[in-house]
Amino acid sequence: MAVVLQNVVPFGRSAAEYQRMFNLTAQDQQKTILSVADGPASFNADMTQQGWSVISMDPLYALDSADIWQRFMECLDPIIEQVNNTPDDWVWSYHQSPAHLKQNRIQVMQRFLADYAGGKQTGRYQVGSLPHLAYPDQAFDLVLCSHFLFLYSAHFDVNFHLKSIQEMVRVGREVRIFPLLTLDLQLSPHLKPIQQELAISGIPSSLVSVSYELQKGANQMLVLRHT
Repeated sequence: MAVVLQNVVPFGRSAAEYQRMFNLTAQDQQKTILSVADGPASFNADMTQQGWSVISMDPLYALDSADIWQRFMECLDPIIEQVNNTPDDWVWSYHQSPAHLKQNRIQVMQRFLADYAGGKQTGRYQVGSLPHLAYPDQAFDLVLCSHFLFLYSAHFDVNFHLKSIQEMVRVGREVRIFPLLTLDLQLSPHLKPIQQELAISGIPSSLVSVSYELQKGANQMLVLRHT
């Protein structure tokens, strides 16, 4: 029985997780990065502190800190309960247990909230939502999308995914998306049609293995580059 979510949840990941999910290297530190649907991740806070150039975009950023914390707390225990009830669906390597996962998510949220107000003032957290990005063509070297596209395939149809990815490709020289599995641990049915459509447009794509796996089998990202 897979995890069931009625809506997209504010469940952020750490910078260390992003580095593994997207195979980020020292070379990527020189790039301008847009992280779409970033939610309450601590990626921006931690990487900015390390000298990276990151802008995060999410509709969640229309809310204040108290509202974001409340939404997070409303979904935290129900999600961890579902994780506990589906022990065969998870790989406990980076996270050692459901309890450790819960602790990590709380720490990530606290780190995000400590950075949130200042980051909004400097423009690092910007309100916006796919499939439209209010940035010029090729404005970023790298565009990332964590735990939104493909994961929520049951919530958003193939046209939404295609338009969103085309828009990400428009504003970024390279796009990386993780994971490629749905909430029920199946390869997203949207993946192949989107790869085929993008190939027609001259945008090649590849599936690249990464060193992060929490959902069992979710250890690949989609990479798209302009030729």
